[in-house]
Amino acid sequence: MQPGPFSLRYDATFEVPRLVDDVDLAAPEVPVSDVPDEVLLYLLPSRFCLSDVLSDEAWSRFGHLPAGWGRVQAVVDMVHGHLAFGYGTSSPTYTALDAFTAGKGVCRDFAHLAISFCRALNIPARYVFGYLPDVDVPVDPAPMDFAAWMEVWLGGRWWTFDPRNNQHRIGRVVIGRGRDAVDVAMVTTYGAATLKGMTVWADEVLT
Repeated sequence: MQPGPFSLRYDATFEVPRLVDDVDLAAPEVPVSDVPDEVLLYLLPSRFCLSDVLSDEAWSRFGHLPAGWGRVQAVVDMVHGHLAFGYGTSSPTYTALDAFTAGKGVCRDFAHLAISFCRALNIPARYVFGYLPDVDVPVDPAPMDFAAWMEVWLGGRWWTFDPRNNQHRIGRVVIGRGRDAVDVAMVTTYGAATLKGMTVWADEVLT
């Protein structure tokens, strides 16, 4: 970008299955010794997901629960209930620990905290950034924004969990996946830049 005002617009039509996120209540946790090499990365602490710092909290809250899908859902339930959603409640440097301590955040903070707890429990989890249109749910009157959720490795595959909404949805459009928001930031700049405004839209197109 050259110095001065700069605007960017992007429009696309995506074809996604009209299916609710997959669910398998019997999906088991995978022992660390059996986790594939390319998945091991998602067991490590990262910039925003401080699983090492939150380890004692994770084990005290969830360590006694049976391993598997139910324990991950318990993590999601806890994060969904513990954090109050609110725009402007976090900052670019806000970590999962900050969100846990403050009890508030935006969707990325919900995802970061749940990911941190899962990793602390030796369950691989990764951050997902994308769009989530209002399909088969009541329309949210608030201005639309990008969305963040997580995927968890159970039973040899990735499964979608959404700590912010805590429900399985239709129409997720994935922009990117990574360790946390650093890997799939909306914008990465090398120098000073000030965001003046942003408008997001993701609507269902009936054909």
